Amino acid sequence: MTPVFPLFFDLSEKDILFVGAGSIAERRIRTLLPFARRIRVIAGEATDGIRALAQEGKLSLTLREASEADMQADIVFLCTDSPELHRTLRAVCSERGIPANDCQHKEACDFYFPGIVHSGNVVIGVSASGADHKKARRIRERIQEILEDPDEEAK
Repeated sequence: MTPVFPLFFDLSEKDILFVGAGSIAERRIRTLLPFARRIRVIAGEATDGIRALAQEGKLSLTLREASEADMQADIVFLCTDSPELHRTLRAVCSERGIPANDCQHKEACDFYFPGIVHSGNVVIGVSASGADHKKARRIRERIQEILEDPDEEAK
């Protein structure tokens, strides 16, 4: 497998669309919030956390099934448990040149969602190129520990 190349983008003015509002979507949304101001979520149901974020004005939430017409965004995250819906919407994104991430199928992703460590102006993304999520998580957690260690600041 060819490793993926990390890129860092300014997402502050990008339209980010999440199709689905379960626990995976919520985790990713919470990771993106410090970086993105325009997050829309379209889903039949939503976690309490996503509903709370919508009530706080941190994202826009529409409770209904997404359609092809909704694929108007700069970046799309497909986070439902419907492979058929993902295939349909992924094809639309591909036609329109919209990068999409399918949380269920790494082979259908234009990009991977990295493990993020964020401390002040330091942002570190960790990926195992979609091959070993547990290893990437362990590495991310170790980096977080280093950044949080007051003794590291003195070095």
